Amino acid sequence: LARRIANDADAAQIAGATVAAWQEIDAALRPIIGPRGVCALYKRSLYLTASSYPWLAGLHEGAQSALDLAALKAVLVRQDIPDARAGGAALLQTLHELLAGLIGPSLAGRLLHPVWSHESDGAAAQDSSR
Repeated sequence: LARRIANDADAAQIAGATVAAWQEIDAALRPIIGPRGVCALYKRSLYLTASSYPWLAGLHEGAQSALDLAALKAVLVRQDIPDARAGGAALLQTLHELLAGLIGPSLAGRLLHPVWSHESDGAAAQDSSR
């Protein structure tokens, strides 16, 4: 997440960058594990991350077979900047750890490399309206 947002990003920019990362994760994994597989990883990531960031609790319950990124964005926007940054990063890290546990760190790294290598050029932070 740090590569996607500027140091002075506000909660809306952090939320936009987090959602953009999840959209890229969905695009990378959907052809391999399908929409339900991506949704299952998203829900489990939310569930596990909520133990450290209770404001994420409950988001995993609404997602059935599609990512509810609008709900994630709405929750992130309501947090103060350090919590939004830490919670968004923790959620993405949890997904990486889950995927690495399932398919191994090497393959997980290759599948998610386009997401993780995303450089901050201001576009993600500015494009938080989607």
